[in-house]
Amino acid sequence: MHTHGKSPSLPLLEVRGIRKTFTSRGVFTAAKRVVAAEDVSFRIDRGAAVALVGESGSGKSTVARLLLRLERPDGGEIRLDGENVLAREARGASLRYRGRVQMVFQDPFGSLNPVHTVAHHLVRPLLRHRRAGSGEVRARAIELLRTVGLEPAEEFIGRHPYELSGGQRQRVAIARALAVDPDVLVADEPTSMLDVSIRMDILKLLAELKRERGLAILLITHDLASARYLAERILVLFRGRIVEEGPSNQVVETPAHPYTRELIASIAGGTETISAAPRAKAKPSDEASAGCPFANRCPDVLDICGTEDPAPRHIDRDRRVRCHLYEEGAHALGTGG
Repeated sequence: MHTHGKSPSLPLLEVRGIRKTFTSRGVFTAAKRVVAAEDVSFRIDRGAAVALVGESGSGKSTVARLLLRLERPDGGEIRLDGENVLAREARGASLRYRGRVQMVFQDPFGSLNPVHTVAHHLVRPLLRHRRAGSGEVRARAIELLRTVGLEPAEEFIGRHPYELSGGQRQRVAIARALAVDPDVLVADEPTSMLDVSIRMDILKLLAELKRERGLAILLITHDLASARYLAERILVLFRGRIVEEGPSNQVVETPAHPYTRELIASIAGGTETISAAPRAKAKPSDEASAGCPFANRCPDVLDICGTEDPAPRHIDRDRRVRCHLYEEGAHALGTGG
């Protein structure tokens, strides 16, 4: 594990106000601006996890790609041990940065080359990042398989991805990420393509790695139950904006933002998807409007929601919500919530 001699009071990873807008152009349609990230800020300490939760299209994966330096933000800062890496590495991520911030993808089969064995997938990063010499690399690969619970490791190391179950492939993908001894693990929907029966096993493995190796984890998910299990803090994302954030138990048990309540209701109803049909009392707002992006779906919409995008406000010391229903430091206004 890297320590780099930095002050323990500094957050390991801090994202400050990152922004990203994409422009889509069709052959017969006008260009459309899509806000994928707008003033997104959070911090993750060593040995802690933060969950970024939202429906498909909320901007979760864009934030992950910005953090991995696969996309460059339009503005904002990404700080690792207090250092703004966007300023230091203006032309792209260095090998050092990629070694410290690793990714576990949603699809374990798609992220592993079926032509190559498990050994290849582990040996390559070990050698590329100089985590092992040629004489010890196989033993180190076997050790990584044991770390992620694949036993007997000597049998798994010679197999191909198509010879493994979905859960086993995801464990190999996690072992590959661990090969470079990262500080931060970005897990993008790591259990969504797995059978329900083995999702908890993968979450338990991530929790062990967080605790035993001091890994900082950013969990990208649409599942609030997984977020609550693994992360100490939940950030709820809607159209690129963090609309609610706070300790996981509080966000799940007493959701403040109407969108968070809708997310929880959809899971409780067994749908795991959010209806995009407007349920509004106010005129629907498009991406370019000045109002709240959630106004056209909000059951508690106010007149101001159609004209003014709310700023984040504290509803207590550890929780913030981006909603006109709240005043700074106060509970919901006029909704009984």
